[in-house]
Amino acid sequence: MSQTVVVEMARDALWLALLLSGPLLTAALGVGLLVSIVQAVTSIQEQTLSFVPKLFAVGALFLFLFSWMLEQAVKYTSDLFRSLPGIVG
Repeated sequence: MSQTVVVEMARDALWLALLLSGPLLTAALGVGLLVSIVQAVTSIQEQTLSFVPKLFAVGALFLFLFSWMLEQAVKYTSDLFRSLPGIVG
């Protein structure tokens, strides 16, 4: 197995991780920012207030995107298994 194959496999794995986690992290960031703005405007200083909206937003987005995320993960895994004979020898 050459060095370029290992680097390419690592790059693909990191890209898939970013692709799958990006929308969920972006939703959590957006909801957290909105809740922080509302807290700053209303002078509410409750630290745990942002947890529940983030949880609901990420959970709803996860349910919405689950089939796409699963499809991407299965596609990556099947491509990886198909390329194993070429990688090993």
